[in-house]
Amino acid sequence: MDEIIRCDWAMKSKMEQEYHDREWGIPVHDDKKLFKMLILEGKQAGLSWTTILAKMDTLCAAFDNFDPEVLVTYDNDKIESLLHNDGIIKNRQKVNAVVNNAKVYFEICEEFGSLDNYLWSFVNYRPIVNKWTRIEEVPSSTPISDVISKDLKKRGFKFVGTTTIYAFMQAAGMVNDHLISCDFYDCSRI
Repeated sequence: MDEIIRCDWAMKSKMEQEYHDREWGIPVHDDKKLFKMLILEGKQAGLSWTTILAKMDTLCAAFDNFDPEVLVTYDNDKIESLLHNDGIIKNRQKVNAVVNNAKVYFEICEEFGSLDNYLWSFVNYRPIVNKWTRIEEVPSSTPISDVISKDLKKRGFKFVGTTTIYAFMQAAGMVNDHLISCDFYDCSRI
């Protein structure tokens, strides 16, 4: 059996390899999954993605799988209980942002019909396919992530800086940033 060639960033652990192979870069169009991914990228701010992957199960359990319909019902007592949960990132601003962002999610869905329509409109509803040969070529943000970040902030979203948004775009398949040498670069899976 031939060895699988992956992007350089996915070579540190089995957990990263599985995420790279099964999720990263595959286009997502389900509103709740897009919202969850957006929130998780925001939780990563200042941390490594490995930290988020390691805490994924406890984060999802603590935050009701990031279901916006449930999150908007969170009150101060629920937020305080979350801040005592050792399985999550215990940052008050990030916890409050989850509830805030769930409220804004519904405003976006009302205006655009879905979060999917809103987000994918920025890339004309098709993934941007890059042709990077080295990990050093992959940007941490782009003019499109700048625009999305600015618009989300204007609408009231928190923890959606341009670097966070670009990481989200990569994860949600809005941009294909697999290296061309990666076995998962093939856009036929998109």
